[in-house]
Amino acid sequence: MGINIRAFALAVGMSFVSVAASSGANAPAGDVFVVQQSRQVPTVSLGGTVIPYKEVTLSAQIPGRVKFIAGIEGDAFKKGDLLVAIDDSELLAKRQALLAELANAEAQLRNAGVQYNRELWSPRSKSAPGGMGIPNLFDQMFTRPMESFVGERSRGAERGADIFSSGIQIAKARNTVARVQAEIRALDTKIRDAKSVAPFDGVIMKKYVEVGDTMQPGQPLIKYADVEYLQILVDVPARLRPGLSEGMMLQAKLDVDGQTVPVRVAQIFPMADAQRHTVKVKFDLPQGVSAPGMYAKVMVPDFNSPARSNPVIPTSAIRYNGSLPGVYVLGEDGKPHLRLIRLGEKLPGGFTAVLSGLQAGESILSNPGVGVSSGWSTSPSSSGGK
Repeated sequence: MGINIRAFALAVGMSFVSVAASSGANAPAGDVFVVQQSRQVPTVSLGGTVIPYKEVTLSAQIPGRVKFIAGIEGDAFKKGDLLVAIDDSELLAKRQALLAELANAEAQLRNAGVQYNRELWSPRSKSAPGGMGIPNLFDQMFTRPMESFVGERSRGAERGADIFSSGIQIAKARNTVARVQAEIRALDTKIRDAKSVAPFDGVIMKKYVEVGDTMQPGQPLIKYADVEYLQILVDVPARLRPGLSEGMMLQAKLDVDGQTVPVRVAQIFPMADAQRHTVKVKFDLPQGVSAPGMYAKVMVPDFNSPARSNPVIPTSAIRYNGSLPGVYVLGEDGKPHLRLIRLGEKLPGGFTAVLSGLQAGESILSNPGVGVSSGWSTSPSSSGGK
C-alpha cells in the first residue's frame, strides 16, 4: 500500500545528505529535507468494531436454580475456574440411588456365577428327589436307571438345560450391571453440565442471571471473552476484497483518542453477505491500544481507483499555527518561511502526505527548532535577521 518504504527511505537519506552538503555553514537551524513525490494507492476508510479474539456465551444445560456466580463484569479468571453453578442436589441423590442399584446388580452377577459353577460340578439332575435310607438308595440304584433305560427321562438333556439356564442368569446380571453403569455415566454428564467453567483465560463480559434465578436448558448464563488480544471486525465492500490478503499490514484509526495504529489482516470470511454484498474481515490490533466494543476505522486500499501522486514530508516537519498545519520552506535567500499546507493521510515510517501547498523538489526543515520563525534562524552561522 502506498509508497515503497525502503526505496523512499533511501531517497530521503540521500536528500538529507545532498542538501546539507550544499548548504554548508549557512544552513538554518534544523535538518533540511527535499520534498519527495510518492505514488500512492487510494484508500477507503471503513468503520468497524473492536471485538475480542475469542468470545463464548455459556448457556444452561440442565434445568435448575442458579446457586453460584463467580463474579461480575470485568472480573478475570483462569482456564478451568468455576464461573456459574446450578443446584445439583437432586442429581446427586439420583446418583446415590444408582450406586445402590449397581451394588445389587453386581451381587446378582456373583450369585449367578456361583450357581453356574455348582451346576457344572454338582448337577441338579443327579440329585435325589428326597427321602432317606433304603428309599433313596433304591431310587438311585433302580428307579433312575430304569427311567433312562426305557427312554422316559434324559439326564443329559436336563443337565444341559440347567447349565444353559445358569448361563442366562449370568448374562442378565451382566446386562443389568452395564445398564446401571451407563445410567451413572449419563447422570455424571448432567452433574458436570451443572457447572460452567472458564474455557480459557479471560474476563466476564456480561451477566444474564443472578443467584436464585431458575434456568431452563438453552438460556444464556454469562458472556465470557479473551480480551488480551483484540481484533477489528469490518464489513468490506466486495469490490475491495481482491485488494486484501491474509497477513497484509494496513493502518487503522481508533475512535477513542484518534491514534493511528498498524493492523494485520487476520481472517477473510469465505462468503459475502447476499444482501449487503460485503465480506467480513478481521484485523489484528496491537495489544493494549483499545477495548472491546470501541469504534475504529481501517484504511483499506482501493485498487480500482487511479493511483494519485502527492508530496511526502516527515511528520516532524509539521508545525501548527493555531489549528492550521504548516512547514518551514527554504526560500531563495536560504531562510525558512512558514507556509500553510493541507495534510493528507499518515504513512508508515513517520511520513505524511501533503494534498496542497508544497511541490516535489522544494526544501523544508525536517525538524525545526523552537527558535525558528519565518525568515529567521537562531543558528549561530545565520545572518540573524530578515
